[in-house]
Amino acid sequence: MRMFFWILYGFDAVITLVVLYFFMVGLSDGTVSSSNGALWAGILIALAAVMGGSQWLKAHDQMTLAKILLLFLAIPGFIYLLFMLFVIIGKPRWN
Repeated sequence: MRMFFWILYGFDAVITLVVLYFFMVGLSDGTVSSSNGALWAGILIALAAVMGGSQWLKAHDQMTLAKILLLFLAIPGFIYLLFMLFVIIGKPRWN
């Protein structure tokens, strides 16, 4: 069952890298500013809490709680991935 932990952790790591990419792009083009800086800080802190917290729980032999924590990020990410695949493959009409 440890493999499931690493699958969730890898998926969450990809989500975290995507968010960090958009944050860095936003810093470079000026869309991340003082008006939405608190929102970005909250998002980045939440991502760090999920990634770091799951590692901490795993190190303290709390694998079930670590997987539950990883699922908080993985489930919305997976739903969004399915939506994007539907949009790309299905080419829906939006009118």
